[in-house]
Amino acid sequence: MKARIKWVDHMAFLGESGSGHAVLMDTAPESGGRNLGVRPMEMLLLGMGGCTAFDVVHILKKGRHDVRDCEVQLEAERAETDPKVFTRIHAHFVVKGKGLREEVVKRAIELSAEKYCSASIMLGKTAEITHDYEIADG
Repeated sequence: MKARIKWVDHMAFLGESGSGHAVLMDTAPESGGRNLGVRPMEMLLLGMGGCTAFDVVHILKKGRHDVRDCEVQLEAERAETDPKVFTRIHAHFVVKGKGLREEVVKRAIELSAEKYCSASIMLGKTAEITHDYEIADG
């Protein structure tokens, strides 16, 4: 996997992934930026959320469950001193589908957290990661 980060101006940087996609990162004006994009630490949190959501949907679909929507709401806390690593992350899953059973959704989330989601397993080296979920019929 490769990536490239290019300084644009002020404190804005363009990140380009090896797969050809780009994202703008910036910081707040009080830190020299213009607030044009997400912060790098926000990118890490988004990456973890995307990784685990992908896993959960994939696991449910592979099990032929009728999953129709999956949202992960994340809340994180960081250390107060440098390096300001994540110390706590909570992921709340909202999974929608027809006839989804609680034990199936719970197991998909556990498999992601314990086996498949590289991002959350890596971030779990410094942060306490917790999960909960709700299931909606639809």
